[in-house]
Amino acid sequence: MSAKNLSAEKRQRQNEKRRLTNKSTKTAIRTAAKKVVVASEKKDVAAAKEALLEMIKRIDSAARKGIIKKNTAARKKSRMQKLVNRLG
Repeated sequence: MSAKNLSAEKRQRQNEKRRLTNKSTKTAIRTAAKKVVVASEKKDVAAAKEALLEMIKRIDSAARKGIIKKNTAARKKSRMQKLVNRLG
C-alpha cells in the first residue's frame, strides 16, 4: 500500500516500527510463560518461581506500555501464579 502524502507515509513507517516492537514483546512474554510451564511440569519449584518473576516483569512492562491490556496482564499473571503455587 502506497500512502498518498508525506504524513501518511510517515504514519505507515511509525506503525510498522511499533508493530515489530510489540511483536517482539509479545513473543518474549509467551517464551517466559512457556519457561514457567516447563519448570512446573518438571516439578522444579525454584526454577518455576524464578521464571515466574521474569514473566511478571515482562507482562507488567508490556501492560504499562499499552501493548497488552491491564486485565489480560492480570489474568496471565494469576494463572501462572496458581500453577506455581500448586507445586508447593
